[in-house]
Amino acid sequence: MRWPLWGESSAMRIALIAHDSRKELMAQFCTAYVRILSENDLIATGVTGKIVHDATGLPVRTLYPGGRGGAEQIAAMIGCGEVDMLLFFRDPVGAKPGEPNDMMLLRLCDMHTIPVATNIATAEVLIHGLERGDLAWIELQRGKIPSSTTLNTGKGLFFFE
Repeated sequence: MRWPLWGESSAMRIALIAHDSRKELMAQFCTAYVRILSENDLIATGVTGKIVHDATGLPVRTLYPGGRGGAEQIAAMIGCGEVDMLLFFRDPVGAKPGEPNDMMLLRLCDMHTIPVATNIATAEVLIHGLERGDLAWIELQRGKIPSSTTLNTGKGLFFFE
């Protein structure tokens, strides 16, 4: 499968990462929201991507495993504007050495205005917002909407210049 180039698709590019103790939770989350996720492009670190694909049947672009460079691949994609959202189910207490670097990814998301969820509660908020169209401002960032536009997100009108 050829990955869509920047601006080719209106689908969100959602990156998925899960620490070992959270991989099953990620699979359950993706199963619960398979309809919404199926309308978007999914990228994941190796093992997480395989688990999500096996659980849901969704196409997932899998990278290297998180501890072998997959998290760094996603970090590079964030830096290059190739990720629109990050769902990073992390274990803040029991993370093992070699698991993805939380702070590097969170810092990059902050620098590049990427919505990020680090647990199932915030992931649900982002997915429901995506479904309602609350994240339409990302389309503006990607250049899909003319810069002098009013967006009706369902919760109010936003004007961009």
